[in-house]
Amino acid sequence: MNTAPRVLVTGGAGFIGSHYVRTLLGSPGPGGTEVTVLDKLTYAGNPANLDPVRDHPGFAFVHGDVCDPGLVDKLVSEHDQIVHFAAESHVDRSIAGADAFVRTNVLGTQILLDAAVRNRISTVVQVSTDEVYGSIATGSWTEDQPLRPNSPYAATKASADLIALAYHRTHGLDVRVTRCSNNYGPYQFPEKVVPLFVTRLLDGGRVPLYGDGTHVRDWLHVDDHVRALELVRTRGRAGEVYHVGGGTELSNRELTDLLLEACGADGSRVDHVEDRKGHDRRYSVDWTKIRDELGYRPRKDFATGLAETVAWYRDNRSWWQPLLTRAAL
Repeated sequence: MNTAPRVLVTGGAGFIGSHYVRTLLGSPGPGGTEVTVLDKLTYAGNPANLDPVRDHPGFAFVHGDVCDPGLVDKLVSEHDQIVHFAAESHVDRSIAGADAFVRTNVLGTQILLDAAVRNRISTVVQVSTDEVYGSIATGSWTEDQPLRPNSPYAATKASADLIALAYHRTHGLDVRVTRCSNNYGPYQFPEKVVPLFVTRLLDGGRVPLYGDGTHVRDWLHVDDHVRALELVRTRGRAGEVYHVGGGTELSNRELTDLLLEACGADGSRVDHVEDRKGHDRRYSVDWTKIRDELGYRPRKDFATGLAETVAWYRDNRSWWQPLLTRAAL
């Protein structure tokens, strides 16, 4: 008898979602894990990300939209737990046009939560971001800090988090929210800064550095993020928010220098461009709670993780070169 929960993973063909699915199906569990991926396969969703688990007996894929109430209700009724990655996630795209972000990130989350309540789902993990807090000059945010998002993307994720937590308080739904720092690693769509810079540098091109380059981010390898998500799914508490950090804070200028060095390039390949509208100066999450409650600590040191990531893009041109036209705004 299969005692493992049946897990519905929304957005499971994207960067972090697919890594989560590959990890979940690659880890032995009681009775064998069953995972269904629901993904609309927009520009950032890539079926190739799931090729390593395509033939796994516990894997199923459904091409569909999280904003489709009928489809979502049917799928939710067939599962025990939900890990919700599905989201529009690129800040620049949200500035250019917020419609899709409001639809997917807010309405899609509400539709999913409604289905979870109707079908008495045991656990919903809402995967979110540190960007919901805005910017912090010094120190780090704890989970009880007010949300002050500054981009349309961050505002829609903050809205989704609040709706999810409201469903816990109103309906008693077991919702657990995670907010992570900047992720990096293999299979990341080449519009985000690390794969954007690496792929351009490997092709002999130039890279853009926003403003004065002093904006600071904490970097989290996707392996560590996925481990944290599993801790929250399996051992977290209902109605709680958990921060997931990587422990490596770098300015964009420092990150650029490291990427130039890793790709054998120099500063002559950098274009200094006008700063992004509403560009948050610094993000930093305090992840004491998940450390003390669930035993999380990042394992991948940044130097090793970055070297492995650059090597992966160098060795997997066939994966990213077809995506470059889709990455262009």
